[in-house]
Amino acid sequence: MRPGKVEESPYARAGGRLPGDPVPDPGLGDAPVPVRARRRPGPRALARTLPALLIVCGVLYGLLAPDDFTAVPFFTAAPLVAAPLSSLRTTVLTGLASLAAAYAVHTDAGVHPAVGTLTDVVTVATVALLAVAINRVVRRGDRRLASAREIAEAAQRAVLPEPDERIGGYEIAACYEAARQDAFIGGDLYAVQDSPYGVRLVVGDVRGKGMGAVAAVAVVIGAFREAAEQEATLEAVAERLERALAREGTRRDGIDAFEGFTTAVLAELPHGDGVVRIVNRGHPPPLLLHADGTLRTLAPAEPALPLGMGDLGLWPDRATETAFPSGATLLFHTDGLSEARDAHGRFYDPARRLAGRTFPGPAALVGRLAEEVRRHSGGGMTDDMALLAVRRPATSPTVTGRAPSA
Repeated sequence: MRPGKVEESPYARAGGRLPGDPVPDPGLGDAPVPVRARRRPGPRALARTLPALLIVCGVLYGLLAPDDFTAVPFFTAAPLVAAPLSSLRTTVLTGLASLAAAYAVHTDAGVHPAVGTLTDVVTVATVALLAVAINRVVRRGDRRLASAREIAEAAQRAVLPEPDERIGGYEIAACYEAARQDAFIGGDLYAVQDSPYGVRLVVGDVRGKGMGAVAAVAVVIGAFREAAEQEATLEAVAERLERALAREGTRRDGIDAFEGFTTAVLAELPHGDGVVRIVNRGHPPPLLLHADGTLRTLAPAEPALPLGMGDLGLWPDRATETAFPSGATLLFHTDGLSEARDAHGRFYDPARRLAGRTFPGPAALVGRLAEEVRRHSGGGMTDDMALLAVRRPATSPTVTGRAPSA
């Protein structure tokens, strides 16, 4: 058995499942994806049929109920329900249909136009006009929300750009899952940079949420890209990030000025050497997946403080070097992956889940992993999750880096 190989076990032979664990849904593991079943109508689609159902119920109620009872509540509810869910045209048509149905019920019932009939028709017409006004307000809000989403997407691409699929001869794939619905970016970060010293990357998690965390993400990524190009060692890159966060901390207010920090793991892949050098600053250790399914956790030999906590003590960074064979994949992640809980409070364990499995490439790995985590947590993730996978092709990566300047 080669060093670091996970012992053959019922867990490994079962494709990453322990006895008693539920069998993964088709398409999440390595089995072929079957034909999708027909999707059931969602709550929103059913709600859009409600106005028509209310009008039908109002007609039946008006025709069958005694003359002393009125079906106006059904006819007024229909356009109000349609207003926030449908287009302006549909809302107007629903209001006209309700108005026509209200008048038709009185006519078919043999009731001649009178004060009661006129009151009902005016009431339905007034509510229909109100529904049109509500629809305009909702649509205007939707346009503003769409504009805000476009701005958020642009900010994400600027602060946290998607890495190229191939950098320095290595295959790259990344995935970001925000815990907040409709959010695009938070405190997790990743960046990949080709340099004269090899391909360098960082994956980190900034303490806190909101715009303060996003600002810290921008500082870390900006400092990393500059340091990765200029510094001769990975340890020196980590020191540059430490200084950048220290400067950022002096500009923060409140508790973040004293407790702001960033957990991070930095890695360096020298061109053509078949090794990876890692500096870990209080971050979840990366996983090394061999081509045959063997998995190894690259835990640091000595724990280190996160970036931005230099005031508590200074310890020199020491990069650890590990073989990175052809066909293997490095998986870097934030704690949103390992701390995802299911309905019973059980954490998602990526090392146990991935042991014994193989993937055709880094994109397939991060895609399936993200889907499994969403299913594991029932869509209710409590923390952002960033995934970055780097695969060394079966043939040695072409040396594309520039020679270090003297």
